[in-house]
Amino acid sequence: MPADASPVAAIPECHGGNVAEAAQRLGCQPADLLDASASLVPFAPSVRMAAALVAAAFGSARRVYPDRGYAGFCAAAARLHGLPTGAVLAGNGASELLTWAARDAAAAGQSVVFQPGFADYDRALRCWGGAVLPQPLELEWSAGFPQPLPAPAPGAVLWITNPHNPTGRLWSCASLEPMLERYRLVICDEAFLPLVPGGEAQSLIPWLTRYPNLIVIRSLTKLYGVAGLRLGYALASPERLRRWASWRDPWPVNGLAASLGERVLANPQRYGRWCGRAQAWVAAEGAWLGEQLARLPGLVPMPSAANYLLIRSSQSLQPLREALEQRHRILLRDCRSFPELGANWLRLGYQSPRNNRRLVAALAEEGGRLALA
Repeated sequence: MPADASPVAAIPECHGGNVAEAAQRLGCQPADLLDASASLVPFAPSVRMAAALVAAAFGSARRVYPDRGYAGFCAAAARLHGLPTGAVLAGNGASELLTWAARDAAAAGQSVVFQPGFADYDRALRCWGGAVLPQPLELEWSAGFPQPLPAPAPGAVLWITNPHNPTGRLWSCASLEPMLERYRLVICDEAFLPLVPGGEAQSLIPWLTRYPNLIVIRSLTKLYGVAGLRLGYALASPERLRRWASWRDPWPVNGLAASLGERVLANPQRYGRWCGRAQAWVAAEGAWLGEQLARLPGLVPMPSAANYLLIRSSQSLQPLREALEQRHRILLRDCRSFPELGANWLRLGYQSPRNNRRLVAALAEEGGRLALA
Protein backbone atom coordinates (compact mmCIF):
# COMPACT_ATOMS: atom_id res chain seq x y z
CA MET A 1 0.00 0.00 0.00
CA PRO A 2 1.37 3.50 -0.81
CA ALA A 3 2.81 5.38 2.16
CA ASP A 4 0.40 8.27 1.59
CA ALA A 5 -2.69 6.03 1.57
CA SER A 6 -5.24 6.41 4.35
CA PRO A 7 -4.92 3.77 7.10
CA VAL A 8 -8.58 2.83 6.61
CA ALA A 9 -7.89 1.88 2.99
CA ALA A 10 -6.60 -1.48 4.21
CA ILE A 11 -9.82 -2.30 6.08
CA PRO A 12 -12.26 -4.53 4.14
CA GLU A 13 -15.45 -2.66 3.31
CA CYS A 14 -18.39 -3.84 5.41
CA HIS A 15 -20.69 -0.81 5.54
CA GLY A 16 -22.87 1.17 3.19
CA GLY A 17 -22.82 4.94 2.93
CA ASN A 18 -19.32 5.28 1.45
CA VAL A 19 -20.27 8.19 -0.77
CA ALA A 20 -16.89 9.96 -0.85
CA GLU A 21 -15.03 6.80 -1.87
CA ALA A 22 -17.62 5.96 -4.52
CA ALA A 23 -17.52 9.48 -5.97
CA GLN A 24 -13.73 9.33 -6.25
CA ARG A 25 -13.92 5.94 -7.93
CA LEU A 26 -16.64 7.05 -10.36
CA GLY A 27 -15.09 10.43 -11.14
CA CYS A 28 -18.01 12.53 -9.93
CA GLN A 29 -19.05 14.65 -6.98
CA PRO A 30 -20.70 13.11 -3.88
CA ALA A 31 -23.76 15.27 -4.54
CA ASP A 32 -24.20 13.52 -7.91
CA LEU A 33 -24.90 10.18 -6.20
CA LEU A 34 -28.14 8.68 -4.92
CA ASP A 35 -27.01 6.63 -1.95
CA ALA A 36 -29.38 3.70 -1.43
CA SER A 37 -26.58 1.71 0.23
CA ALA A 38 -27.29 3.46 3.54
CA SER A 39 -30.63 3.53 5.35
CA LEU A 40 -31.47 7.03 6.55
CA VAL A 41 -34.68 9.04 6.48
CA PRO A 42 -34.77 11.21 3.34
CA PHE A 43 -36.35 14.22 5.08
CA ALA A 44 -34.61 17.54 5.45
CA PRO A 45 -34.14 18.69 9.05
CA SER A 46 -37.13 20.47 10.54
CA VAL A 47 -36.94 24.23 10.96
CA ARG A 48 -36.39 23.73 14.71
CA MET A 49 -33.58 21.24 14.10
CA ALA A 50 -31.87 23.51 11.60
CA ALA A 51 -32.18 26.47 13.95
CA ALA A 52 -30.79 24.40 16.82
CA LEU A 53 -27.76 23.41 14.75
CA VAL A 54 -27.11 26.99 13.70
CA ALA A 55 -27.44 28.21 17.28
CA ALA A 56 -25.09 25.47 18.50
CA ALA A 57 -22.55 26.20 15.77
CA PHE A 58 -22.35 29.87 16.72
CA GLY A 59 -22.73 29.43 20.47
CA SER A 60 -21.11 27.70 23.39
CA ALA A 61 -21.55 24.20 21.90
CA ARG A 62 -18.86 25.13 19.37
CA ARG A 63 -16.65 27.24 21.57
CA VAL A 64 -16.34 25.29 24.83
CA TYR A 65 -15.68 21.69 25.76
CA PRO A 66 -18.87 19.65 26.17
CA ASP A 67 -20.08 18.56 29.59
CA ARG A 68 -18.27 15.23 30.02
CA GLY A 69 -21.41 13.57 31.34
CA TYR A 70 -23.68 15.03 28.63
CA ALA A 71 -26.19 15.65 31.41
CA GLY A 72 -28.74 17.52 29.30
CA PHE A 73 -28.84 14.89 26.58
CA CYS A 74 -28.94 11.97 29.03
CA ALA A 75 -31.72 13.58 31.06
CA ALA A 76 -33.79 14.11 27.92
CA ALA A 77 -33.29 10.50 26.78
CA ALA A 78 -34.06 9.21 30.27
CA ARG A 79 -37.34 11.15 30.45
CA LEU A 80 -38.32 9.92 27.00
CA HIS A 81 -37.86 6.29 27.99
CA GLY A 82 -38.99 6.52 31.62
CA LEU A 83 -35.58 5.64 33.08
CA PRO A 84 -33.21 7.22 35.60
CA THR A 85 -30.62 9.53 34.08
CA GLY A 86 -27.83 7.19 35.16
CA ALA A 87 -29.25 4.49 32.88
CA VAL A 88 -28.28 6.52 29.76
CA LEU A 89 -24.83 6.94 28.21
CA ALA A 90 -24.30 9.14 25.14
CA GLY A 91 -22.00 7.74 22.48
CA ASN A 92 -20.20 8.69 19.29
CA GLY A 93 -22.76 6.78 17.25
CA ALA A 94 -23.96 3.30 18.11
CA SER A 95 -20.63 1.86 16.93
CA GLU A 96 -18.66 3.34 19.82
CA LEU A 97 -21.13 1.93 22.32
CA LEU A 98 -21.02 -1.50 20.69
CA THR A 99 -17.27 -1.50 21.35
CA TRP A 100 -17.86 -1.14 25.10
CA ALA A 101 -20.70 -3.67 25.03
CA ALA A 102 -18.28 -6.08 23.39
CA ARG A 103 -15.74 -5.58 26.16
CA ASP A 104 -18.34 -6.74 28.68
CA ALA A 105 -19.38 -9.54 26.33
CA ALA A 106 -15.82 -10.81 25.91
CA ALA A 107 -15.42 -10.96 29.68
CA ALA A 108 -18.74 -12.80 30.11
CA GLY A 109 -17.95 -15.66 27.71
CA GLN A 110 -18.97 -16.88 24.27
CA SER A 111 -21.18 -14.56 22.19
CA VAL A 112 -24.00 -15.96 20.06
CA VAL A 113 -24.32 -13.72 16.99
CA PHE A 114 -26.92 -14.20 14.26
CA GLN A 115 -25.57 -14.41 10.70
CA PRO A 116 -25.89 -12.68 8.34
CA GLY A 117 -25.59 -9.76 10.67
CA PHE A 118 -24.18 -6.31 11.34
CA ALA A 119 -20.41 -6.49 10.89
CA ASP A 120 -19.67 -4.16 13.80
CA TYR A 121 -20.52 -6.87 16.33
CA ASP A 122 -17.67 -9.06 15.11
CA ARG A 123 -15.42 -6.02 14.77
CA ALA A 124 -16.12 -4.96 18.35
CA LEU A 125 -15.63 -8.45 19.76
CA ARG A 126 -12.29 -8.81 17.96
CA CYS A 127 -11.07 -5.72 19.82
CA TRP A 128 -11.24 -7.67 23.08
CA GLY A 129 -10.56 -11.20 21.87
CA GLY A 130 -14.18 -12.20 22.38
CA ALA A 131 -15.29 -15.70 21.39
CA VAL A 132 -18.06 -15.79 18.77
CA LEU A 133 -20.54 -18.56 17.97
CA PRO A 134 -22.23 -17.73 14.64
CA GLN A 135 -25.95 -18.51 14.60
CA PRO A 136 -27.13 -19.02 11.00
CA LEU A 137 -30.49 -17.53 10.05
CA GLU A 138 -32.72 -19.15 7.45
CA LEU A 139 -32.65 -17.16 4.22
CA GLU A 140 -36.34 -17.78 3.52
CA TRP A 141 -38.90 -15.94 5.60
CA SER A 142 -42.50 -14.89 5.29
CA ALA A 143 -44.16 -11.49 5.40
CA GLY A 144 -46.04 -10.48 8.51
CA PHE A 145 -44.26 -8.95 11.48
CA PRO A 146 -43.32 -9.25 14.29
CA GLN A 147 -42.00 -12.79 14.12
CA PRO A 148 -40.55 -15.01 16.87
CA LEU A 149 -36.78 -14.98 17.22
CA PRO A 150 -35.35 -18.29 15.95
CA ALA A 151 -34.14 -20.35 18.90
CA PRO A 152 -30.49 -19.36 19.50
CA ALA A 153 -27.72 -21.71 20.57
CA PRO A 154 -26.56 -21.86 24.19
CA GLY A 155 -23.87 -19.39 25.17
CA ALA A 156 -23.04 -16.67 27.67
CA VAL A 157 -24.02 -13.61 25.60
CA LEU A 158 -26.73 -13.07 23.00
CA TRP A 159 -26.54 -10.26 20.42
CA ILE A 160 -29.90 -9.24 18.92
CA THR A 161 -30.64 -6.70 16.20
CA ASN A 162 -34.26 -5.58 16.15
CA PRO A 163 -35.22 -5.06 13.40
CA HIS A 164 -32.60 -7.40 12.05
CA ASN A 165 -29.94 -6.03 9.74
CA PRO A 166 -29.69 -6.84 6.85
CA THR A 167 -32.92 -8.86 6.53
CA GLY A 168 -35.35 -6.33 8.01
CA ARG A 169 -37.14 -8.93 10.13
CA LEU A 170 -38.85 -7.59 13.25
CA TRP A 171 -38.60 -9.89 16.28
CA SER A 172 -41.42 -10.05 18.80
CA CYS A 173 -40.76 -8.86 22.32
CA ALA A 174 -42.58 -11.96 23.59
CA SER A 175 -39.87 -14.14 22.04
CA LEU A 176 -37.01 -11.91 23.24
CA GLU A 177 -37.92 -11.53 26.90
CA PRO A 178 -37.22 -15.21 27.78
CA MET A 179 -33.65 -14.72 26.49
CA LEU A 180 -32.99 -12.43 29.45
CA GLU A 181 -33.28 -15.44 31.76
CA ARG A 182 -31.14 -17.71 29.57
CA TYR A 183 -28.04 -15.56 28.96
CA ARG A 184 -25.63 -13.80 31.28
CA LEU A 185 -25.74 -10.77 29.00
CA VAL A 186 -28.17 -9.71 26.25
CA ILE A 187 -27.22 -6.86 23.89
CA CYS A 188 -30.15 -5.57 21.83
CA ASP A 189 -29.39 -3.14 19.00
CA GLU A 190 -32.55 -1.12 18.36
CA ALA A 191 -30.98 1.49 16.07
CA PHE A 192 -33.70 1.16 13.43
CA LEU A 193 -36.65 0.35 15.70
CA PRO A 194 -38.15 3.88 15.93
CA LEU A 195 -38.60 3.85 12.14
CA VAL A 196 -40.61 0.62 12.11
CA PRO A 197 -44.42 0.93 12.15
CA GLY A 198 -45.47 -0.56 15.48
CA GLY A 199 -41.84 -1.24 16.31
CA GLU A 200 -41.75 0.36 19.77
CA ALA A 201 -44.17 -2.29 21.03
CA GLN A 202 -41.37 -4.84 20.47
CA SER A 203 -38.68 -2.87 22.33
CA LEU A 204 -36.86 -4.37 25.31
CA ILE A 205 -36.49 -0.98 26.99
CA PRO A 206 -39.36 -1.66 29.44
CA TRP A 207 -37.39 -4.64 30.78
CA LEU A 208 -34.26 -2.66 31.67
CA THR A 209 -35.25 -1.95 35.26
CA ARG A 210 -35.86 -5.65 35.90
CA TYR A 211 -32.82 -7.13 34.12
CA PRO A 212 -29.36 -5.65 34.85
CA ASN A 213 -27.93 -8.09 32.25
CA LEU A 214 -29.69 -6.18 29.44
CA ILE A 215 -28.10 -3.50 27.23
CA VAL A 216 -30.17 -1.61 24.63
CA ILE A 217 -28.44 0.50 21.97
CA ARG A 218 -30.24 3.33 20.18
CA SER A 219 -29.10 5.69 17.40
CA LEU A 220 -30.30 9.07 16.17
CA THR A 221 -28.34 8.70 12.93
CA LYS A 222 -30.99 6.78 11.01
CA LEU A 223 -34.06 8.43 12.47
CA TYR A 224 -32.93 12.01 11.87
CA GLY A 225 -30.56 11.51 8.93
CA VAL A 226 -27.55 12.93 10.81
CA ALA A 227 -24.89 10.31 10.09
CA GLY A 228 -22.21 13.01 9.95
CA LEU A 229 -22.86 14.09 13.54
CA ARG A 230 -22.43 10.58 15.05
CA LEU A 231 -24.80 10.31 18.00
CA GLY A 232 -26.25 7.28 19.75
CA TYR A 233 -26.95 6.19 23.30
CA ALA A 234 -26.85 3.09 25.45
CA LEU A 235 -29.52 2.17 27.98
CA ALA A 236 -28.36 -0.18 30.73
CA SER A 237 -27.76 -0.42 34.47
CA PRO A 238 -26.07 2.71 35.89
CA GLU A 239 -23.26 0.59 37.34
CA ARG A 240 -22.42 -0.82 33.91
CA LEU A 241 -22.51 2.56 32.22
CA ARG A 242 -20.29 4.14 34.87
CA ARG A 243 -17.73 1.45 34.12
CA TRP A 244 -17.94 2.16 30.38
CA ALA A 245 -17.51 5.89 31.02
CA SER A 246 -14.32 5.20 32.98
CA TRP A 247 -12.83 3.29 30.04
CA ARG A 248 -13.23 5.76 27.23
CA ASP A 249 -11.65 8.99 26.10
CA PRO A 250 -13.05 12.27 27.43
CA TRP A 251 -15.57 14.11 25.23
CA PRO A 252 -16.39 11.29 22.79
CA VAL A 253 -19.48 13.18 21.54
CA ASN A 254 -19.00 16.61 20.01
CA GLY A 255 -20.92 19.59 21.34
CA LEU A 256 -23.02 20.10 18.20
CA ALA A 257 -24.27 16.51 18.25
CA ALA A 258 -25.03 16.58 21.98
CA SER A 259 -26.89 19.88 21.68
CA LEU A 260 -29.03 18.66 18.79
CA GLY A 261 -29.71 15.35 20.50
CA GLU A 262 -30.91 17.07 23.64
CA ARG A 263 -33.19 19.30 21.59
CA VAL A 264 -34.87 16.54 19.59
CA LEU A 265 -35.41 14.22 22.57
CA ALA A 266 -36.52 16.87 25.07
CA ASN A 267 -40.08 17.07 23.73
CA PRO A 268 -41.68 13.58 23.66
CA GLN A 269 -44.68 14.78 21.66
CA ARG A 270 -42.51 16.30 18.96
CA TYR A 271 -40.31 13.19 18.96
CA GLY A 272 -43.41 11.03 18.55
CA ARG A 273 -44.62 13.10 15.61
CA TRP A 274 -41.25 12.75 13.89
CA CYS A 275 -41.27 8.98 14.44
CA GLY A 276 -44.82 8.83 13.10
CA ARG A 277 -43.76 10.64 9.95
CA ALA A 278 -40.84 8.25 9.47
CA GLN A 279 -43.03 5.21 10.05
CA ALA A 280 -45.66 6.42 7.57
CA TRP A 281 -42.89 6.82 4.97
CA VAL A 282 -41.57 3.31 5.68
CA ALA A 283 -45.06 1.79 5.39
CA ALA A 284 -45.95 3.57 2.14
CA GLU A 285 -42.62 3.32 0.33
CA GLY A 286 -41.90 -0.20 1.54
CA ALA A 287 -45.21 -1.46 0.16
CA TRP A 288 -44.70 0.37 -3.14
CA LEU A 289 -41.11 -0.81 -3.57
CA GLY A 290 -41.96 -4.42 -2.76
CA GLU A 291 -44.74 -4.42 -5.34
CA GLN A 292 -42.65 -2.77 -8.06
CA LEU A 293 -39.55 -4.88 -7.50
CA ALA A 294 -41.59 -8.09 -7.60
CA ARG A 295 -42.53 -7.21 -11.18
CA LEU A 296 -38.92 -7.08 -12.37
CA PRO A 297 -37.63 -10.28 -13.98
CA GLY A 298 -34.85 -12.01 -12.09
CA LEU A 299 -35.27 -10.07 -8.83
CA VAL A 300 -36.98 -11.30 -5.67
CA PRO A 301 -37.63 -8.64 -2.99
CA MET A 302 -37.64 -10.10 0.50
CA PRO A 303 -40.22 -9.06 3.13
CA SER A 304 -39.02 -6.35 5.50
CA ALA A 305 -40.42 -4.36 8.41
CA ALA A 306 -37.58 -1.83 8.26
CA ASN A 307 -36.58 1.04 5.96
CA TYR A 308 -34.43 -1.27 3.84
CA LEU A 309 -34.90 -4.61 2.11
CA LEU A 310 -32.88 -7.35 0.50
CA ILE A 311 -33.26 -8.43 -3.10
CA ARG A 312 -31.95 -11.73 -4.35
CA SER A 313 -31.47 -13.44 -7.68
CA SER A 314 -30.47 -16.81 -9.06
CA GLN A 315 -27.40 -15.15 -10.60
CA SER A 316 -24.81 -12.62 -9.52
CA LEU A 317 -26.18 -9.12 -9.04
CA GLN A 318 -22.75 -7.49 -9.16
CA PRO A 319 -23.09 -6.48 -12.85
CA LEU A 320 -26.42 -4.86 -11.98
CA ARG A 321 -24.97 -3.02 -9.00
CA GLU A 322 -22.02 -1.80 -11.05
CA ALA A 323 -24.28 -0.65 -13.89
CA LEU A 324 -26.39 1.37 -11.49
CA GLU A 325 -23.26 3.03 -10.15
CA GLN A 326 -21.65 3.76 -13.49
CA ARG A 327 -24.67 4.60 -15.64
CA HIS A 328 -27.14 6.02 -13.11
CA ARG A 329 -24.99 7.18 -10.18
CA ILE A 330 -27.03 5.04 -7.76
CA LEU A 331 -25.33 3.14 -4.92
CA LEU A 332 -26.75 -0.14 -3.57
CA ARG A 333 -25.36 -2.16 -0.68
CA ASP A 334 -22.97 -4.84 -1.89
CA CYS A 335 -23.81 -7.96 0.15
CA ARG A 336 -20.61 -9.86 -0.54
CA SER A 337 -19.37 -8.67 2.86
CA PHE A 338 -22.06 -10.94 4.33
CA PRO A 339 -20.57 -14.40 3.63
CA GLU A 340 -23.97 -16.02 4.14
CA LEU A 341 -25.44 -13.89 1.33
CA GLY A 342 -22.82 -13.23 -1.32
CA ALA A 343 -22.94 -11.90 -4.86
CA ASN A 344 -26.56 -12.87 -5.56
CA TRP A 345 -27.94 -10.45 -3.00
CA LEU A 346 -28.20 -6.66 -2.71
CA ARG A 347 -29.68 -4.43 -0.01
CA LEU A 348 -31.35 -1.14 -0.78
CA GLY A 349 -32.38 1.61 1.61
CA TYR A 350 -35.69 3.35 1.02
CA GLN A 351 -35.49 6.82 -0.48
CA SER A 352 -37.94 9.66 -1.08
CA PRO A 353 -40.89 8.76 -3.35
CA ARG A 354 -39.23 10.54 -6.26
CA ASN A 355 -35.90 8.80 -5.79
CA ASN A 356 -37.52 5.40 -5.23
CA ARG A 357 -39.11 5.76 -8.65
CA ARG A 358 -35.74 6.71 -10.11
CA LEU A 359 -34.26 3.62 -8.46
CA VAL A 360 -36.91 1.24 -9.78
CA ALA A 361 -36.64 2.71 -13.30
CA ALA A 362 -32.86 2.19 -13.27
CA LEU A 363 -33.22 -1.39 -12.01
CA ALA A 364 -35.76 -2.14 -14.74
CA GLU A 365 -33.55 -0.63 -17.45
CA GLU A 366 -30.35 -2.35 -16.40
CA GLY A 367 -32.05 -5.63 -15.54
CA GLY A 368 -33.45 -5.73 -19.05
CA ARG A 369 -30.11 -4.83 -20.60
CA LEU A 370 -28.36 -7.54 -18.60
CA ALA A 371 -31.17 -10.05 -19.34
CA LEU A 372 -31.76 -10.98 -15.70
CA ALA A 373 -34.06 -13.96 -15.44
